[in-house]
Amino acid sequence: MITLYHCMSARSFRPLWTLEELGLSYTLNMLPFPPRVHARQYLDINPIGTVPAVIVDDVLMTESAAICEYLAKRYGPTPLEILPDEPDYPSYLNWLHYGEATLTFPQTLVLRYGQFEEPQRRLPQAVEDYSRWFLGRLRAIEIALQGREYLCQNRFTVADISVGYALMLADFIGLGEKFPESIRLYWERLRARESFTKAWVAQETAALQQGVSTVHAPLIGKGG
Repeated sequence: MITLYHCMSARSFRPLWTLEELGLSYTLNMLPFPPRVHARQYLDINPIGTVPAVIVDDVLMTESAAICEYLAKRYGPTPLEILPDEPDYPSYLNWLHYGEATLTFPQTLVLRYGQFEEPQRRLPQAVEDYSRWFLGRLRAIEIALQGREYLCQNRFTVADISVGYALMLADFIGLGEKFPESIRLYWERLRARESFTKAWVAQETAALQQGVSTVHAPLIGKGG
């Protein structure tokens, strides 16, 4: 039994995408964003109120990239995982964490100080600085993709899901138009996957069925 707690297009999209890529059965519980404010009962599941939270075999996990890695290992063997005896294994681990720690982190500051804070607390200079920070970190992906379609062993893995979500988030907040050409083409390959489409439809369908807003979490608060 797998249960995923998710907000529309939030970080929890990573494990949702992974579940669809693996073809696993799961229960999807949609939450209003942010759940710690609008779904206080969720704090009984995850005391800090963030998504994702996934329960697999009665075990709780809350870190999106770690969940993707665990699902690939737990329900493998699968091409989604790079094994320790493969040459790109160190890069695989690095990209899994790069997607969250290096690429998603600066975007959370762009969102906070560009959209989520009250107008008087917004910081345009911070938004500009951290937008540049994010875009500068795309250079490593450009280099890694030279002669490849995907980041590791030239096949789609959960490392691409981790990085791909960061690109999806960037698209939401208006940074996608500044992607270098190779990054744009990479992002197009990722979102063209059937599993991405299935995950996208799954969150929309579940939100409607459960009476949760279908407004994507990164867009909440936009425009004040």
